[in-house]
Amino acid sequence: MSHLILTTNHLAAATLRQTKLANIALGFCMRFVFGQLPSAEQLLMGLERRSAKHCNPGDHWLNEVCRDWLEDFGTRDIGFLELCAKFDSIEVWIDPQPNDQLVLVWLLDLLRPYKEITTKLSLVHTDDSVADYAAESVAKWKLPAFEVADDHLVMASRAWRAYRAETPKSCFDLLMTDLMIFPRLRSALIALLEELPDKVTGLGASEMDMLGCVNEGHTDPKYISEARWYRDVFEEGEASDALIALAEHSAPPVLLGDPAFDNEDRYFGRSEWRVTLTELGRSLVAREDDLWRHNPIKRWWGETELTNERLWRWDRETRLLIAP
Repeated sequence: MSHLILTTNHLAAATLRQTKLANIALGFCMRFVFGQLPSAEQLLMGLERRSAKHCNPGDHWLNEVCRDWLEDFGTRDIGFLELCAKFDSIEVWIDPQPNDQLVLVWLLDLLRPYKEITTKLSLVHTDDSVADYAAESVAKWKLPAFEVADDHLVMASRAWRAYRAETPKSCFDLLMTDLMIFPRLRSALIALLEELPDKVTGLGASEMDMLGCVNEGHTDPKYISEARWYRDVFEEGEASDALIALAEHSAPPVLLGDPAFDNEDRYFGRSEWRVTLTELGRSLVAREDDLWRHNPIKRWWGETELTNERLWRWDRETRLLIAP
């Protein structure tokens, strides 16, 4: 019988490919936790059979796949649904991080109309990042595989629609429902809601952690970006972008090197550039000021556009969502 493993990130796929647990192991590279979400049309186009529409890097879901990884099941031009149809069974391995949970609900929502695929689909939930372990170790894991049922598909569609809503309220309301069918989804949603502007400071949890890291004496921007890994929300590049964004406000909480330069490459990989807190930054660390009293905001949380007039906030003490 032919067996396909799909993973919620490409690093997990690289490890599982070495385990020989399936004929093919492929991962999804999309990121949903930072910046504006891709449109539904963009996501669908990326999964279609390769055509002239896929003219840019990253446009096709198999752009980063080597030809020999597909063995005898197709070429790098094949569409996602076409490839799935070739296999007798399909497992989705899901890491616990928030972005992986979002990829899971997106994928199940996408596949919901295709019974010929969902009936041979099962889910494997991991307790840690697969890529953090050697392939020899992962091959010995005895993780249960749960067959996908209608309840999975219904809840996945609800969760994906909630994250794509114009406000975070639908995601917050999901916390009041039974989410045990997806054992890591509740903690993922809470971690994402914590990235909304804080009730007091206006900063997300990772941004506050960055300022706290600088306040503790760390000045290397690369180190500060790497330190974000422990929250498991942003990747290093996303954390770097968030740090740069903090420094680019008209009233910034941090300074990165010499503000006379405007080439962002200066911030990372060069030892002469150091991160320092401004007076506003120190006030934010002490939770005595609000970043958005001094600056305009325009950024995205899921499909929610945050502006000064539409500033949804998170109360970290009560874990409550605060409407504008």
